[in-house]
Amino acid sequence: MRVVGLTGGIGSGKSTAAGMLAALGASVVDADEISRELTAAGGAALPALREAFGEAIVPRGGALDRAAMRSLAFSDPQARARLESVLHPLIREEAARRLAAATGPYAVLVVPLLFETGFQAGRVERVIVVDLPEELQASRTVERSGLDPGEVRRIMAAQWPRWRRLQAADEVLWNGGGLDELRAQCERLHQRLASRGGN
Repeated sequence: MRVVGLTGGIGSGKSTAAGMLAALGASVVDADEISRELTAAGGAALPALREAFGEAIVPRGGALDRAAMRSLAFSDPQARARLESVLHPLIREEAARRLAAATGPYAVLVVPLLFETGFQAGRVERVIVVDLPEELQASRTVERSGLDPGEVRRIMAAQWPRWRRLQAADEVLWNGGGLDELRAQCERLHQRLASRGGN
C-alpha cells in the first residue's frame, strides 16, 4: 500500500482536502481523529495525561479539557513536549494499525505536525502540503474554531512557517480559492497517485 502524507498549518484545509481524496477512493488515516479518540472519555491516553497534567486538565471520568490543554501547550514548550511524549507514540501505533488495514489505490496519512514531529520518517513516500496565505489561514481558523486571534497566532508560531513547509513539500494543494478549485486539484492529484499506487 502506497502511503502519502498530507499536512499544512492550522486552518489550511487539511481535513477538507482529505475528505475530497477519500471521496475519490483513497484510504484516509487522520492523526487528529486518532488523538481525539485517545483523549475522549475512556480514551487510552487519559491515565498518562492525568498523571502528567493533573485532574484540572484531565478530570476523573471525563475527557481531556482540550481548550485548557491547547492553551497550556502553546504557551509552555515543556508542557507541549510532555503532551507529545504521551500522545505521539500512541497515535503512531494506531495510525500504523489503520494503514496496515487500509484498502484502495493508496492511503493518505493526515498529520498536522508531520514535519515538526518527524512523524513521516520511513512512513510516507511523498508529502502533500495544503497551502494558503497566512492572513487567510488565521481568519479561517478564527471563524471555524472561535479561538481568539492571538491564540491562533501563537499556534501558528509554534508550527513550521509557510515557506519552510513549501520547501519540504513534494506536492502542493492551493487552498486560497474556493472549494471547486481545491476539488479540481484533488482530482488531478488522485489520478496521479492512483495510477502509480496500488498494492
